[in-house]
Amino acid sequence: MTDALRVGENCEVILHFDLKLEDGSAADSTRVNNKPAKMVIGDGSLTPNFEACLMGLSKGDKKAFTLAPEDAFGMPNPNNVHYMDRSRFDGDLKVEEGMILAFTQPGGAEVPGIIRSVAGDSVTVDFNHPLAGQTVIFDVEIIDVRLRTADA
Repeated sequence: MTDALRVGENCEVILHFDLKLEDGSAADSTRVNNKPAKMVIGDGSLTPNFEACLMGLSKGDKKAFTLAPEDAFGMPNPNNVHYMDRSRFDGDLKVEEGMILAFTQPGGAEVPGIIRSVAGDSVTVDFNHPLAGQTVIFDVEIIDVRLRTADA
């Protein structure tokens, strides 16, 4: 039997994760739709600490780790909170605090925004990640580890 490939530099990791907040409430899970996540070690999309928590794991391994906000979804940025005039929203839409709406950026990409408050004609929209500023617990199960090929 050969040794299973372990997570390291230049690896692609297929994993299931359950994401919880410090109070134990569920925030996200790949198991809900049975669609594991694919992450590439060293491509810059993961924080160094998140990658360090995955290093050395191999297919079948399970691990739970806690990440501080700066190692997970970052801290809220006040520049990502915008005040918009109510007229910018569809007249039929009842805009309410807590709603998450898709906003189209100038380039055509959509970003989610959370309605933080509605006061008269002013709507406060927060474009920070909903989990920004939160300490989170990742519970991961490694499905597969593959070496990244040059054309990937």
